[in-house]
Amino acid sequence: MPPRRAAVPSFAKVNLSLKVLGKRADGYHELRTVFQTVGLHDQIEFEFTPARRGLAVELEDALAIPDNLVLRAARLFCESEGVRGRLRMKLSKRIPMGAGLGGGSSNAAAVLLALGPLTGRCCTPDSLHAIAASLGSDVPFFLYGGTALGLGRGEELYPLPEAPPWNVLIVAPPVHVSTGEAYQALGRPALTSPFDSRKLNVFQSFVWRMEDLSGSENDFEAAVFALHPELERWKRKLERFGAHAARLSGSGAALFGVFPDRAKLQGALPKFSKEPLKVFSTTMLSRARYRARVLGSLREHVAGNTWPPVSRYERHEL
Repeated sequence: MPPRRAAVPSFAKVNLSLKVLGKRADGYHELRTVFQTVGLHDQIEFEFTPARRGLAVELEDALAIPDNLVLRAARLFCESEGVRGRLRMKLSKRIPMGAGLGGGSSNAAAVLLALGPLTGRCCTPDSLHAIAASLGSDVPFFLYGGTALGLGRGEELYPLPEAPPWNVLIVAPPVHVSTGEAYQALGRPALTSPFDSRKLNVFQSFVWRMEDLSGSENDFEAAVFALHPELERWKRKLERFGAHAARLSGSGAALFGVFPDRAKLQGALPKFSKEPLKVFSTTMLSRARYRARVLGSLREHVAGNTWPPVSRYERHEL
């Protein structure tokens, strides 16, 4: 049987707002966040050859990322669904690593979305979500895309009305902010009941009037900026040159500015040309566009426009 091939995009995210309420009994922190996919993306090439027995999974990764989530996601899916055959993957990275843009989580979700159609397995949405959540708190969001409310560790998700297709300038410095370091600097105490009502009121207010992003906040900013003051300078520079909102994404170190139109973003671009930054010009990606891009990349292997993508292959073809 000939191999089945596809090249699937793996999109980045930003956090339009992020509140950290406190540390939970299980060691994680209770979050309230608004996730948003953007057009910046990696790409994963797949080649799957079905077989009657055995499983071989390979990954070509020029960066040799330790404990790569692409491999972990592929093995978990194949073991869960009883996949047999040879799976070869090639990861081409463009999303900066360790920047708060969700690159690794997005890679894992792209694998989970692609393998059903390629292998002829029909994994239920609940099963996909469970596998995704076991890989990382942000992974489930990338099964859906668009604009979404994230609760708990971020894995409890609810769709929100789509943000406008605003223009976004992402600046990623050569600074690595570990998530653990960021939480430690934040210094949140253990959660008590009820939750901090002031924080929740501020967050609710933002969710109800996201049209201009004026109420967006990221609780990590003060702590992370104290550790890396240059990040605050770049945030202020985004605002000074036309961004109507600029924020740290996740726990950083990437920053993003939202611009009201393409002309203002293009005017800001040269201002960062001499800075030690990776700079990306992109747009916010709605749920419909996100899904269309993924489905389009798998068109040869899917049946209809169902989401998550459904394979046109039958298991008995083997």
